[in-house]
Amino acid sequence: MENMDEKLFIGTLVSIRERVYEYIRNRILSGQISPSTRVIETKLAREIGTSRTPVREALHLLESEGLLESIPRVGYRVKEIKSDDVEEICEIRVINETLACRWAMERMRPEALKAIEKNLETAKDEAEAGRPETFVEHDAEFHELLVRASGSRRLLELCQMLRRHMLRYRIESLYLSEIVFRAIDGHRRILDCLKAKDPERIEDVVREHVEQSKKDILRYAFDRQPSGSNG
Repeated sequence: MENMDEKLFIGTLVSIRERVYEYIRNRILSGQISPSTRVIETKLAREIGTSRTPVREALHLLESEGLLESIPRVGYRVKEIKSDDVEEICEIRVINETLACRWAMERMRPEALKAIEKNLETAKDEAEAGRPETFVEHDAEFHELLVRASGSRRLLELCQMLRRHMLRYRIESLYLSEIVFRAIDGHRRILDCLKAKDPERIEDVVREHVEQSKKDILRYAFDRQPSGSNG
């Protein structure tokens, strides 16, 4: 049986690993570590001020999420998302988020609907006040609230994983007012459909929103990659 010291030690290790994971993940998502860049375990350990063990565990987890790829005798590097990957992820997002909306229509509680409405109002107010950069968080929260309203933990986990893949390429484009207002309009149509409880129309509304997101990613993000790297 574990004593209290052992439990505290295990808890500390888990906490360090999670902090290291979040640190590396945030640097990838923010673009501070670019696609195709090598991620060196020893360098990160020195930079963070920890041993190599939690770094190694964090890199392995990030590989399982598709943010890194392992190269034999080289180590890890940030994985590029090809245009085919974007197409595939967006198609899966349409299926998952349409299902989430349909389940939410049946299961959503009034407070969940109010939270989504508040999110949309806040995002709109911030954008109109000239702070489109805040939409990165509002966008993530909108989709998470939407899927949480479905009442499905598994669906939430799937949707969160897919959004993590997309965020690397979408995060910078979400600082642009034109794209932000277009996304807010898409969120409004999804909310209107939820309130109307229209399960037949929701797939078209979700697809239109995700397709627009895909177009923004392909136009904005891949224009910044070296020629020939987006095939």
